[in-house]
Amino acid sequence: MALCLVTGASGYIGGRLVPSLLAAGHQVRCMVRSPARLRDLPWAARTEIVAADALDADGTRAALQGVEVAYYLIHTMGGGRDFAAADRRAAHVFAEAAAAAGVGRIVYLGGLTTDEDLSPHLRSRAEVARVLLDGAVPAVVLRAGVIIGSGSASFEMLRHLTERLPLMTAPRWVHTRTQPIAVRDVLRYLTAWASVPGEADRAFDIGGPDVLTYADMMRGYAATAGLRPRLIISVPLLSPWLSSLWVGLVTPVPAAIARPLVESLRNETVCREHDISRYVPDPPDDLIGFRRACELALKKIKEADVATRWSSASTPGAPSDPLPTDPGWAGGSLYIDHRTQRTDVAPEALWRVIEAIGGENGWYSLPVAWRLRGVLDRVMGGVGLRRGRRHPRLLRVGDTIDFWRVEEIEPGRLLRLRAEMRLPGLAWLELGIQTKDGQTLYEQRALFHPHGLAGHVYWWALAPFHRLIFGRMPRNVIAAAAPITSAPR
Repeated sequence: MALCLVTGASGYIGGRLVPSLLAAGHQVRCMVRSPARLRDLPWAARTEIVAADALDADGTRAALQGVEVAYYLIHTMGGGRDFAAADRRAAHVFAEAAAAAGVGRIVYLGGLTTDEDLSPHLRSRAEVARVLLDGAVPAVVLRAGVIIGSGSASFEMLRHLTERLPLMTAPRWVHTRTQPIAVRDVLRYLTAWASVPGEADRAFDIGGPDVLTYADMMRGYAATAGLRPRLIISVPLLSPWLSSLWVGLVTPVPAAIARPLVESLRNETVCREHDISRYVPDPPDDLIGFRRACELALKKIKEADVATRWSSASTPGAPSDPLPTDPGWAGGSLYIDHRTQRTDVAPEALWRVIEAIGGENGWYSLPVAWRLRGVLDRVMGGVGLRRGRRHPRLLRVGDTIDFWRVEEIEPGRLLRLRAEMRLPGLAWLELGIQTKDGQTLYEQRALFHPHGLAGHVYWWALAPFHRLIFGRMPRNVIAAAAPITSAPR
């Protein structure tokens, strides 16, 4: 069995590929910028985790030492203006480092392209594929269109548009043909290339058995989910930018990510060949069709068994700085709202409420204020409150909760969330539990590190609202925990 390196292991596909490779008997090394993001994943202890940035040639070369098959799953969604240049540089660094380390094969999951007038993001995927194929290491490029699976950005966009809009005026891209593929088939192809014999150095189109328009997929999803038939009216005046804003308002996918998805939908993504079957034979019961893929995804969502979500990867424009220790913040540059409250509620019951906070459970104070803040964030291009949670009760480092991300979790003691909303600074929310003198102590800290004058103005302008919101949370969290003190988990 091969030693495989997986980049992007904290992302949607990478987080599912690692356990698939392990199940196939391969050794896996994960290359990530923040190893802590993988700490709580169920397969982490069975892998080797190395810290490296794809733009760091020395770190990447070290991570690739001894690797036989390297999976390149790095790309930018919703990045800044220079995202294509950054993707191109990272691909060059990776290809050269792989050659220097003696890697036998690179496997890249790219975009399915058939047109010449490509969207910026599909064009960038094609450039990355060309860089890897032109490198010294044989490369296999799997080119996929819309991926259907629980938690994928494409599926979440499709699901929420269909469920929330029984009558929809849509742009012309709803009539563009595509060949969706189930995430299970994507993972089957990726995993297989860790052990395919011989040398291959080319791109392969991969897709499911159905060729559909986006309107067909919306109608198909509605039928699968038991919804009434959807009426879709095409309107030629909606630009990709307007469409992405509209998608951002209707679905949990923020405009920064919706825009590249929408832009890519203007391009037809239909397989021109199925040569991959000569290397990875189709399963006996054929590839998974669109409706079956939707059924499987909905089943996972219903059972709260979503392994990874589109929000698993870093959100474009979101801060990534971890909360430093307090002594480093000299000079009063960190605002803190600190509250504690004693209670007779058992620590275990209190932790159950803390770990399940957000999403459908809400934030235990002034729901209208939280919703308003979420709407304002969406208007400003942020993620808003609609991301929800991966699991209704359980958390792990790296999970997203509405417009927060879990930065640290110490079961039964501490939950630290980092804000990913649009802010003139960096913000965290800590919810903790201590036991003192036989009583449970609930401890809560909201922290804000302002950036410039705008950050200071922001904090003081919202200080009255913070007092209302954060002031009520301790009492309401404890009240929610009281009835479950003696209930079994």
